[in-house]
Amino acid sequence: MSPVLSLRGLRKSFTLHTIDGRTVHSLHGVDLDVRAGEHVALAGPSGAGKSSLLRCVNRTYLPDSGSVGLRTADGTELELTDLPDRAMARVRGREFGYVSQFLAAPPRTGPLEVVAATARRRGVDRAEAREAAAEALQRLNLDEALWDVDCSVLSGGERQRVNLAAGTVRPPRLLLLDEPVSALDPANRESALELIASLTAQGVAVLAVFHDLDAMRRLASRVVLMSDGRVAADGAPEEILADVA
Repeated sequence: MSPVLSLRGLRKSFTLHTIDGRTVHSLHGVDLDVRAGEHVALAGPSGAGKSSLLRCVNRTYLPDSGSVGLRTADGTELELTDLPDRAMARVRGREFGYVSQFLAAPPRTGPLEVVAATARRRGVDRAEAREAAAEALQRLNLDEALWDVDCSVLSGGERQRVNLAAGTVRPPRLLLLDEPVSALDPANRESALELIASLTAQGVAVLAVFHDLDAMRRLASRVVLMSDGRVAADGAPEEILADVA
């Protein structure tokens, strides 16, 4: 089966203009495949390149070199590093989602509309999108009284649940998760982990960053250990995480 996501020779560096102009290398030629129904967890210390890798796939960062290949639902092979910005925005809307630790919502917009707008970008009509958004917010235990409240006044944990609801509503072909449960209390964390676990059964390809080893053991079908911007090991969770621990 062809991978949904295929990375080859991915490199990324940053020039620190505000310090002394030095160049910091974040990724050093990363190769990685993620297939449908596979949950690949990125492990490793802070600064290993995990979040930079996700942001290069999302094209929040443009890689210095290398390829980011995405296979769409109709079998089209896309090279994301070459797409014009508008085409990339359409692909983000329909083919994959990115859930970071922080919610970026339009001003004066409530959770229901944020999540419904994501569903509409994934091809769902307006009425069904609102129903899907309501279901996603209920599953993550967000109080219905908050659904039309400006997202800016929500707590950090509430905003994180809105972000996860938007990422998983009518789940896309590929989902990128960057510490999606870091701000959640134990009960809401459990609901979120159950939701994430259900994605692989739906054939979603998941590439995730968790600093929580228990979450990785529970969710991952494969763990990729990163070190200094490189893939140091790639294998079964019990094998890789034993070395990490």
